[in-house]
Amino acid sequence: MSLKIGDMLLKAGLISGEQLDKALAEQKSSGSRIGSILVKQGFITEDEIVQFLSKQFNVPAVNLREYKIDPTLIRLVPSQVAQKYGILPLSRLGRVLTMAVVNPNDALAIEDIRFTTGFDVKPVIASEAAIWEAIDKHYGSAGMLEDMMKSLKAEEDAGGEDGDLEILEEQKEDAGDAASEMSAAIENSPAAKLVNSLIAEGVKRRASDIHIEPYEKDMRVRMAVDGALQEVMQPPLRMKASIVARVKIISKLKVEEKRLPQDGRIRMNVLNKPIDIRVSIIPTAFGEKIAMRVLDRTSVSFDIHKFGFGEKALKDLLKGVHTPFGIVLVTGPTGSGKTTTMYACIEELNEPDTNIMTAEEPVEFSLGGINQVAVKEEGGTTFGAALKAFLRQDPNIIMVGEIRDKETAEIAIRSSLTGHLVISSVHTNSAALTITRMVDMGVEPFMIASSLLTVLSQRLVRMICQSCKEEYRPDENLVREFLGPRIDPRSIKFYRGRGCPECRTSGYRGRLALAEVIPITPAIRDLIMAKAQADVIEAKAIEEGMVTLRRDGISKVSAGLTSIDEVIKETVAEQ
Repeated sequence: MSLKIGDMLLKAGLISGEQLDKALAEQKSSGSRIGSILVKQGFITEDEIVQFLSKQFNVPAVNLREYKIDPTLIRLVPSQVAQKYGILPLSRLGRVLTMAVVNPNDALAIEDIRFTTGFDVKPVIASEAAIWEAIDKHYGSAGMLEDMMKSLKAEEDAGGEDGDLEILEEQKEDAGDAASEMSAAIENSPAAKLVNSLIAEGVKRRASDIHIEPYEKDMRVRMAVDGALQEVMQPPLRMKASIVARVKIISKLKVEEKRLPQDGRIRMNVLNKPIDIRVSIIPTAFGEKIAMRVLDRTSVSFDIHKFGFGEKALKDLLKGVHTPFGIVLVTGPTGSGKTTTMYACIEELNEPDTNIMTAEEPVEFSLGGINQVAVKEEGGTTFGAALKAFLRQDPNIIMVGEIRDKETAEIAIRSSLTGHLVISSVHTNSAALTITRMVDMGVEPFMIASSLLTVLSQRLVRMICQSCKEEYRPDENLVREFLGPRIDPRSIKFYRGRGCPECRTSGYRGRLALAEVIPITPAIRDLIMAKAQADVIEAKAIEEGMVTLRRDGISKVSAGLTSIDEVIKETVAEQ
């Protein structure tokens, strides 16, 4: 009987018996390959495993990241076979197919591949992470489409429905209406099932957005996971019209309207979870583009203590939030998590004896015990109008989705001066710029100074995958630029994700917040009254102990939570 990889490494003295026992214990619970677990636990490197097996079996080792693969070979091995065994076809000579494998000792896998493909198999060894990265690259689009289509055909043959997905509200047209006939024709079509499968796949991948994009000769689907877009498939161009029609039907939009942008919403249960999807459809040069924002309440925490804020930033923010009246402002670019932070702030204050009201455009998540109003500018329900109406409802706390103009800002300030806590957002790039932005709107500095409690500026960065995290040393010039002149480069360790099946080879899994918080102290209040510039206010805040976004990023890089690349992308260097 041939030895398993773990036993072979133990016999060669590359790992200890204790290390193998620990890896085997984890394998029982996770089901992962033993080699992958040993690497993850830091007992051995992938390079060491690859080189050892190469010598042991007298099989060549290859570096897939430097290997150009012929796309025609990919079609010789079905996606499900490549995914099942973690293998990749590299070359073909007559009836011999050279395959990159993790374990050349896996006779069952090689025999199954030989039977499935009809070719003799010649194995070569590559690292597991590199194989999965290549599988994702070469099979990601075609493989996903192939698997979906087979699944859909199996369901049709069995006469079944989509077991993982249930639409809770669907457009129903009057009988005889042209759109009704189209709805009936599309409801059980392959396009409808493909849309359902895409949504289910997006939820499985923890995608925040799904984009369906038409071009002149093809179309593609991309999903945003942890803020980064990934192409997942290319549906046949012939399905373009029916995919768009299906999305319009389930989001209750006008199917026949193709010239104007439309916004809708889908409510559904996906994988036994309640999911809300915001839909935006716009006409482009080659058809209508669909963007779907996936709002999975079960995957979002509104516990502000778990957002990853630094100790001082969290303390200063909570002090403002727990003040009975005044304004707390959250700022940052689109997609920086402002709404989630505001929700977390009001959840922190949500008690049975507290009347909390929100004005949002749109309402993203339904929060128990909180009165939420959807702002619709075209219908006359503006943020300012909602705020005026709220004051007749005797609220204790008001959340305004965004302060965009002088009217809304002044009503918010008056509300805070009459005994209400107001939480809102402003689009700016730093906490100090938020204050000067309010002045630029035309709000009197004395009103800002007398009402403002705290300003939080935040960014979201991707977290390094903890399953494949490794220490490394970036380019020294980049390190010096990143840290600035005041920090010794030798005092900081740097980490990155190598890429593994857990993170789909991206090296990242999950996101956390970087934050800077300015509490409005007497000194800051004096600067506001004097109409000081943003850089002067920021300098005073730093003098009083504010941790800037870059400094917060440096601390999270040093802790191994995120990478230098992520922080550089989201913050500016200190002078």
